[in-house]
Amino acid sequence: MKKLFVIIIIILPEFLLSQKNVEKQQLIWYGYYNNWKLNQNWEVNSEIQERQFFNPTAQHQLVFRSNLVRKLKDNWNESIGMTLFFQNPNVPNSESNLTVPELRPDIGFSNKQKWNFLTINHRYKVEARFFHDVENDRLVGGYRFSNFRFRYQLGFDFSIWKKENMDRLLLKIKDEIMINVGDKIVKNTFDQNRIYLAINFKLNHSYALEMGYMNWFQQQKSGTDFYNRDILRFSVFHTIN
Repeated sequence: MKKLFVIIIIILPEFLLSQKNVEKQQLIWYGYYNNWKLNQNWEVNSEIQERQFFNPTAQHQLVFRSNLVRKLKDNWNESIGMTLFFQNPNVPNSESNLTVPELRPDIGFSNKQKWNFLTINHRYKVEARFFHDVENDRLVGGYRFSNFRFRYQLGFDFSIWKKENMDRLLLKIKDEIMINVGDKIVKNTFDQNRIYLAINFKLNHSYALEMGYMNWFQQQKSGTDFYNRDILRFSVFHTIN
């Protein structure tokens, strides 16, 4: 199953790019990630992300996410959580300034395989997406279920520098594919693919800084149009024991 996901991640974006209309965009993401270790088996992971268009500048998305994580056997974890998501128009020069909230409850599993200098990460997640109703470019009513989304992420963490039994400098390579499922999904079963390359520097046992580049390739509802986004990411990681 893992090999099948890897093959899909590699060939699918190239296949789609060869026959569709693609719009290029540039963004900057700022993120704060908090890992609160309750005990040996339980922890809470939370994050805040500010996502902005660059050239021209405009806000794109604001994300609040929190997950309760339980450790299982053989380096497996299970999680359950909720995301509050604020979506602005997908083009920076849009005439509309409407911000649409979205609720995303999710469940997931993750696994780590660690060797001397390399850690391989697998993450599986299912999200239920509830969008706020919109009418005549304004928010009305409440939230309505849209669809489920399945996510699989494959990651490689390379230890470049160790000090005091701690990986101080890491090279991260990740790829994540997302698939839409639901009655409202007609032409965009493939949702998006994200390729990420980053350098992570641990200041100490509590804080780490990360800078990276992401390519975000996303299909629109038409099925014939895509966004190809180049993203710079700046992140702070905070661990609380």
